[in-house]
Amino acid sequence: MTRILDFNGRDADRTVTVASIRALKGSGRRFTQVTAGTAEEAAAAEAAGIDMVVCLAASVPEVRRGSSRLFVTAAIDFGGEITVDDLLATAFRALAAGADAVITARRLDAVRLLAAEGVPVMGHLGFVPKRSSEIGGVRVVGRSAAEASNLWQQFRDLEEAGAFAVECELIAADVLAEITPRTGMATISLGSGPHADVMFLFQSDIVGESGRVPRHARAYGDVAALQQQVHDERVRALSAFRADVLSGGFPSAAEVGTTDPSEIAAFVAGIGEGRATRPPGR
Repeated sequence: MTRILDFNGRDADRTVTVASIRALKGSGRRFTQVTAGTAEEAAAAEAAGIDMVVCLAASVPEVRRGSSRLFVTAAIDFGGEITVDDLLATAFRALAAGADAVITARRLDAVRLLAAEGVPVMGHLGFVPKRSSEIGGVRVVGRSAAEASNLWQQFRDLEEAGAFAVECELIAADVLAEITPRTGMATISLGSGPHADVMFLFQSDIVGESGRVPRHARAYGDVAALQQQVHDERVRALSAFRADVLSGGFPSAAEVGTTDPSEIAAFVAGIGEGRATRPPGR
């Protein structure tokens, strides 16, 4: 654990830092990163010893509520930002809320602007979901020499723009094995093989919460089955309550309060036989 001062100048402890992520290069050590969108997911990641989490920028406060120590990267491309100034504003809000870095798949000018303002910024190369139509669908990137060469140039340009790390999604594993030792950026593998500085998977895939686990992921749990059990038990309990109400079985004498019969008699005598009437206009 390392003591830092966060973006707001407050004392904080962090599992890892930008400096320790950079120091992974050539060290033989690797960090782990998962997604987290809720306080519960963040708390679980910290308890499991995960080093880093990534979340939507808007989810940073909730994630920080679950963990004050994890290294949190905020994805800033998903809040309707249009201009690079919009991205910068979202980045500063995320940092103020407790993020340690931001990630963007936007153009190099955006990375340069963020880096020039002192924002620790990660890029995103290889398969970028929002651009999947441009490359013909969901597929591995870099299988041809020409595509691998173009990818290498993108790495060089991204590093020159100021990124300290890069998410490498669905890049051919043997290609990333050649790139990782040649780039100064920390490489974060999402479906791009073991030759990276950080290994990344979606938490929903790891815990078995996804409907379909992608080829590059592995399920280590079966949270979906537990969630189904909770749903079934909820429906069973609600159905039993309704059935008891309809049959007269709820509430029972033990579940209600009563008064002394003499008090009831006095009450009834006091109100008489008549029914209460509503005031005019009500």
